[in-house]
Amino acid sequence: MKIGIIGEGAIARYVCTSLNATHAVLVRSEPPVGKDNDGLLRVLHVNELPGDVDVMIDCAGHAALAEHGPAILERGIDLVTVSLGALADTDLYSRLNSAAERGGARLRLASGSIGALDCLRAAQVGGLSEVTYTGRKPPQSWKGSPAEDRLDLDTLDQAATHFEGSARQAATLYPKNANVAAAVALAGAGFEATKVRLIADPGVAANIHEVKASGAFGSFTFHIEGRALPDNPRSSALAAMSVVAAIERQQSAIVI
Repeated sequence: MKIGIIGEGAIARYVCTSLNATHAVLVRSEPPVGKDNDGLLRVLHVNELPGDVDVMIDCAGHAALAEHGPAILERGIDLVTVSLGALADTDLYSRLNSAAERGGARLRLASGSIGALDCLRAAQVGGLSEVTYTGRKPPQSWKGSPAEDRLDLDTLDQAATHFEGSARQAATLYPKNANVAAAVALAGAGFEATKVRLIADPGVAANIHEVKASGAFGSFTFHIEGRALPDNPRSSALAAMSVVAAIERQQSAIVI
């Protein structure tokens, strides 16, 4: 399988190292373009990608998915992304869907920093009555987000909720923090029906994600404390691992 990747950040580097099969890299600015010492072909535009690329992996965020996703899919190349929050934009969702249909390709959504999405997806078949996602992070992890307008993150001495609303609102207002909320919404009850709470908590050291769901199947609670990649405290290790797992599933004869 010939694999291309968008971006060269921490998640992209992890994926490249783990798969050891990257063929081309779509970069945002020049230089460098062309083959570097690592043997990877670097290009600036989708139309410059080699014709034998089987799948592209988006590790560069919402803007990159919006910029390159439709063109990649329209070329008939499958695309794996962890930028699920971008799909809260109904126009982008429609453009990606239409491009995939025209190109006969698929946009595959990696689970990112959260788990239990298979359970949530199965439960959705029977009907979900309630889904709530709660994201709890140290105050400093909310820097650069609307949380700064609602809380004094530097002096916070107890847990405080700075957002309550729908998953669509969360993904729109917190594009760098709400990919998990979007993943939960897409797997389960949808962007409008999925409730989200975002909390700054000086008493925690990890990013904590919790999903509660109930419906015809019964009920479940999922709780995970995620670690960051060693070379970037803002990048989830599990998000990077989920991309590798998505590619491995695509290559496997027996899939779970």
